[in-house]
Amino acid sequence: MPPSGEPLRILLADDDPEDRCLVEKALKRTGLATSMDTVEDGADLLDYLNRRGEFAHLAGSPLPGLVLVDLNMPRVNGNTALQEIRATETLNHLPVVMLTTSRDEEDVYRSYQMGANAYVSKPASFAALIEVMRGLVTWWSQNALP
Repeated sequence: MPPSGEPLRILLADDDPEDRCLVEKALKRTGLATSMDTVEDGADLLDYLNRRGEFAHLAGSPLPGLVLVDLNMPRVNGNTALQEIRATETLNHLPVVMLTTSRDEEDVYRSYQMGANAYVSKPASFAALIEVMRGLVTWWSQNALP
């Protein structure tokens, strides 16, 4: 749980700039206390979390309290990134939610098998996306590990 009064820090990994923008707008519309960073693919996600490469300047800053990951991304896809997060001792505690357009049962099963905390299909409407974001922020603000 974020320290009292601090916003939930969210990291979104999604290669679609429109989806990143929509999620950011939806989070703002919830009215809940959040701060969000974005990356464009799984390789950048891993660099961000490990504080390496262009994200080395983040060394010493807190990790996000929630990681949202698209499944289908270039360079490193969502499941491969999730697998590395779960295999890294300093990261394996992070809540990771797969936020993707795929509704394929195999994708859902594989993500949970690899350690996803949740699997959410991106809703078709902006109003529904706001409600999804409200639910995720509320849940992880109250239940995430410090």
